[in-house]
Amino acid sequence: MMYVLIVFLPLLAALIVGFFGNKIGDRGSQLITSGAVIIAAVLSWVSLWQIAFNQTTEMVSLFTWINSGDFDVNWALRIDSLTAVMLVVVNTVSAVVHVYSIGYMAHDPHKPRFMAYLSMFTFAMLMLVTSDNFVQLYFGWEGVGLASYLLIGFWYKKPSANAAAIKAFVVNRVGDFGFALGIMAIYLVFDSVSFSEVFAAVPDQVGKTFEFLGFHVDILTTICLLLFVGAMGKSAQIGLHTWLPDAMEGPTPVSALIHAATMVTAGVFMVARCSPIFEYSPTALLVVTIVGATTCVFAATIGLVQNDIKRVIAYSTCSQLGYMFFALGIGAYPVAIFHLFTHAFFKALLFLSAGSVIHAVSDEQDMRKMGGLWKHIKVTYVMMWIGSLALAGIPFFAGFWSKDLIIESAFAAGTNAGEYAFWAGTIAAGLTAFYSGRLIFMTFHGKPRASKEVMDNIHESPKIMLFPLGVLALGATFGGIMVIPMTWDGHYQEFWGSAILILENNDVMIKAHHVPAWVKLLPLSLALVAFVLTVQMYIRRTDIPVQLAKTHSALHQFLLNKWYFDELYDFLFVRPASAIGRFLWTFGDGKVIDGLGPNGVAGRVMVLARRASQLQTGYVYHYAFAMLLGVAGFVSYFFFAGGQ
Repeated sequence: MMYVLIVFLPLLAALIVGFFGNKIGDRGSQLITSGAVIIAAVLSWVSLWQIAFNQTTEMVSLFTWINSGDFDVNWALRIDSLTAVMLVVVNTVSAVVHVYSIGYMAHDPHKPRFMAYLSMFTFAMLMLVTSDNFVQLYFGWEGVGLASYLLIGFWYKKPSANAAAIKAFVVNRVGDFGFALGIMAIYLVFDSVSFSEVFAAVPDQVGKTFEFLGFHVDILTTICLLLFVGAMGKSAQIGLHTWLPDAMEGPTPVSALIHAATMVTAGVFMVARCSPIFEYSPTALLVVTIVGATTCVFAATIGLVQNDIKRVIAYSTCSQLGYMFFALGIGAYPVAIFHLFTHAFFKALLFLSAGSVIHAVSDEQDMRKMGGLWKHIKVTYVMMWIGSLALAGIPFFAGFWSKDLIIESAFAAGTNAGEYAFWAGTIAAGLTAFYSGRLIFMTFHGKPRASKEVMDNIHESPKIMLFPLGVLALGATFGGIMVIPMTWDGHYQEFWGSAILILENNDVMIKAHHVPAWVKLLPLSLALVAFVLTVQMYIRRTDIPVQLAKTHSALHQFLLNKWYFDELYDFLFVRPASAIGRFLWTFGDGKVIDGLGPNGVAGRVMVLARRASQLQTGYVYHYAFAMLLGVAGFVSYFFFAGGQ
């Protein structure tokens, strides 16, 4: 019963507020949705203790969902260690975001709709992480995509918000197409979509091939790569990442909930859940490692020069997701989930702190128009520091334990891909510290660059917004220490049980704890050097960034324009699609279909009607002449017919 409540309380709240929000009112809607998710969050922590720390698994069968011939799919809740960790992440972050939104959205006229969307998203994410089969997983997968579209475009009267929502939806459709093909391939090969049945049959398919797109390809590698395409879209990996920064057009609580802590980690969760398949495909794991490591450093370079406070944090999210994926790729699945857990807290803290800053400076998001704020919003300032230190991996905040262990695992892998991931992660650690310090110093220190009117109205956020920041700050500070058992040398298998499969020949988790000292110290050293550089460049010598931008203008523009991915996609896909669409509309639809079809037929009928109407003159002698011709024709016909 407890697990049913965890999953369905947010849905019940979303339905009540969604259909009856106008009658319930703003305050009632906020209390119902927030209360339901808070209860679910508390129960999630209870489930973590019962499931993960007691090494048990619970299955809750709800009903038969699909029964068509041999295709039988049940709707069931699978609660194991991996699910329990995700329940805590989803519901805890969602609960604090719900409460935070009460203050942040105080002046919005559509509060019930917003709260209903938040709860609906929470339910979809819970369905995703508790799924017992691939079809149910896909249901939750698409559910969070729909909720994301609605929340990004919540301010629908704002053109940029609508464009960002459409972009997120379309880009994710690309990834989801690959994901759907992967699920279809799983059913084709295993004749089942149940996790238990598919995972048990995977060893029998090792080395076997089937025909795909005219080629004979390895079955497991093909399935894994198709599933990973879906993960790339949902978790914003390089190539399918372009939607995430634009998604900042939604309200800041949306950014914290969906695009930092929960939805974007769905791809990481899915790969970890499918570890019994990925473990048997070294090629797929290699691809995951390379893509993750490349995304890690790629996104970090863009974050160095962005000026929108939320976009800096958004690219940070892309980078941190890259860390998680290359940890999965080298086989360190528990370490990836460890970082997913800690990242949820400090990244949600950063986004909500950014929202507090935006709230204080009259909705301004450009850091170049801030500065000198720390004296006016001291609590937000402290919260931002805690989140930034955790993100940069400074001892002994949460990010230090998880991110450094990922880098150490990459080194311990002892492969070329692992070495590439190690150096990419190490370089990204220095870049992360740099853009984190840059954000802090540009926003809170130096001379005020906002207008006098804005500076005169700066104020700290209300307590209803600050309390959630405090809760997240506790997670960002102590979350790493609390969940270290996830990755203890020799104990992680007891924690995860059968939720994650690590083959006997995969000993990267053991080796990660015995790497050389320089491997452990290098990321921290780079991070500290980066912080010192930010002090020099954004506190003492603020002219240095301007000079560097002028001296290296090409590089600066390259990074500022996000490696020109949007421009490239516009050239390769958007413009050709638009040209094809215009051609099909004007020629195909307008001239061919409408011209020869409805419009053409209607036009010919009108022409014939006009000509026929010309015969109607109204003169009697015209009608008499016409009748005479008719009689002559009639007689002639019978005369000749009779003669024959």
